[in-house]
Amino acid sequence: RYANAIELYEQVIANEGTSTDIYYNLGNSYYRAGLLGKAIVNYERALILDPTNEDAKANLEFVNSKITDIPGDKGTFLSNFFGKIIYSQHSNTWAIYAIVSFILLLISIAIYVFSAKIAMRKIGFFGGIAFLFVTIILVIFASISYKAAVNRNEAIITSPSTILSTSPREPKDRSEEAMLLHEGTKVEILDSVTDLNKTKWYDVKVDNNHRAWLNSQDAEKI
Repeated sequence: RYANAIELYEQVIANEGTSTDIYYNLGNSYYRAGLLGKAIVNYERALILDPTNEDAKANLEFVNSKITDIPGDKGTFLSNFFGKIIYSQHSNTWAIYAIVSFILLLISIAIYVFSAKIAMRKIGFFGGIAFLFVTIILVIFASISYKAAVNRNEAIITSPSTILSTSPREPKDRSEEAMLLHEGTKVEILDSVTDLNKTKWYDVKVDNNHRAWLNSQDAEKI
């Protein structure tokens, strides 16, 4: 009774709030109901709330292997590398690490200032420099992770297929058709506009080489 489960989970989210487990179970229900796009949306949401949810990670990887489109590279090698590290932990976790590093920085400063031994002063001096650098990096990681969780600018195609346009309107002919995307594909939202018919269009980046306009009704923001 997956349709009933979906309805009940949606009610819980609307009335009582969200959690990584609710999104995970909702994703499972959508997958069992054959709605891959909706399943991916909810697995992604589960991982935003808890990046260490291994069950959600495994199921997201599995469902992504079932979708039709395989977009090209996104971002640069370095941005992808550091992004993988940053988004592996919740912003609160990075903040806790930063606080611990800052405390160790203060201890290092105290050792440098109050110790009478040259060896200990050297340890305090170089340790302080190291912990200062680590603290700054961890604060940056926490900030980036937090902004990604709050400013959600990615969406998943939830319709079976959709034709993206070269302009924010329904394509009039083949020349205005940019590309065809299928259910489950993730896109990055760069901008949005509303046309005269009050239809909202997303300016989306599919990968490093493809950018077009997507009807918001064919996708759901993560």
